[in-house]
Amino acid sequence: EVQLVESGGGLVQAGGSLRLSCAASGFTFDDYAIGWFRQAPGKEREVFSCISSSDGNTYYARSVKGRFTISSDNAKNTVYLQMNSLKPEDTAVYYCAARVGPPTLKIYDYDYWGQGTQVTVSS
Repeated sequence: EVQLVESGGGLVQAGGSLRLSCAASGFTFDDYAIGWFRQAPGKEREVFSCISSSDGNTYYARSVKGRFTISSDNAKNTVYLQMNSLKPEDTAVYYCAARVGPPTLKIYDYDYWGQGTQVTVSS
């Protein structure tokens, strides 16, 4: 059974940092791409970063580029998201998702989803 479990969310002040983790199980990690998504209240789910577990290629949306860093530890089947210089508009539920094939920033390309972790940035 494919499982993705996010952790590391919480409350942080603007300008602060958090590191999220996405622990994967039930599939061959190297064959998959992992994406990070977020959904703020009243807004659509946004794909903002993804990584290829096989070659480490990464992609970022403009909204987070330069502030967020995605990385992968294949030995632990875990993808991390280091978030720096957080802003109140980063407040959302953050999800990771997996797909077979190259990473994309298209939400409907992903097949498996975690339950999400809340990130709240206070001003």
